[in-house]
Amino acid sequence: MNSLIGTYECKVDAKGRLLLPAPFKKQLTASLQDGFVLKRSVFQPCLELYPMSEWNVLMHKINKLNRFVKKNNDFIRRFTAGVKVVEIDNLGRLLMPKDLTSFAKISKDIVLTSGINIIEIWDKELYEKAIDESVVDFADLAEDVMGNVNEDDNGIS
Repeated sequence: MNSLIGTYECKVDAKGRLLLPAPFKKQLTASLQDGFVLKRSVFQPCLELYPMSEWNVLMHKINKLNRFVKKNNDFIRRFTAGVKVVEIDNLGRLLMPKDLTSFAKISKDIVLTSGINIIEIWDKELYEKAIDESVVDFADLAEDVMGNVNEDDNGIS
């Protein structure tokens, strides 16, 4: 799968459904038939929507962990807590389970943003707060994370 691109503001209807923005639906066309996995984010108060193919790649890595090591077992349990298999219907809607929307404090206004190979689903206010708080340290973070990466000869990194 190629990287997903975009950030979109949406609304959740009274039944807990969100209408996937058309650009995301188009980018995910190949994944629509296989379904998706919706889970809690590890680091942020948001949800993560994985195309099934991406979820399977991740599970392949996690399945290599030795379940007889307590730390690994605890990680697996917490990582998969609340995980749900979800589908996008013919109208492009996704029903978000109440336990996951509660975790992410999702109300009516939300933001869907690409996280390279997944989509993050945020409550709009929490997303704006997370973006605003990270602005101050973003230059330092970018340097720490990407400062030593120079795999191409194009001079970008």
